[in-house]
Amino acid sequence: MRKTMIALMLAAALPTVAMAMPPAPADGGPAAHGPGMDGPRMHRAGPFERLNLTPEQRQQIGQLMREQRRTHDELNQKYLAKLSPADQKAMQDEMTATRTKTEGTIRAMLTPDQQKQFDQIQKDEAQRRADRAEFEAWKAQKAQKTQ
Repeated sequence: MRKTMIALMLAAALPTVAMAMPPAPADGGPAAHGPGMDGPRMHRAGPFERLNLTPEQRQQIGQLMREQRRTHDELNQKYLAKLSPADQKAMQDEMTATRTKTEGTIRAMLTPDQQKQFDQIQKDEAQRRADRAEFEAWKAQKAQKTQ
C-alpha cells in the first residue's frame, strides 16, 4: 500500500515537472527568456504558449489549471492522511531529499551571478513560506477564539 501511494503521488507530480521544462529552441541554441516568461519567477506560459491565446482564454485556462492543482492537492492530502505517521514522515523526508538534490543540480548548472540570484530566490521563498505559516497559525488561533 505504501509503495502504491508513493507511486501515485509521484505520478501526480510528473505533469507539473514536465510543464516546468523550458522549450527547446528551434535553432538548437540556448533557450532565451521570451514571450513565455512572465513575472519575477520567470515561469513558462505552459503547453498552451503556441496557441496564440487571447488574454481572456489565458485567464480562463489559468483558472482551470489552478483549480486542477487545488483538486490534486486535496486528493494528495486525503490519501496522505490515511498513512501512518511514520509513513507520512518517511514520504515527506524522501520528497524533501529529492527537492534538495534537484535544487543542488540546478544550482551547479548556473553561473556565479545566477547562483547568487538563485540563492536569493530560495531565501525569499523560504521567507514567504514562513510568513504564510505564521499567518495560518494566527488565523487558526483567531478562529479558535471566536468559537
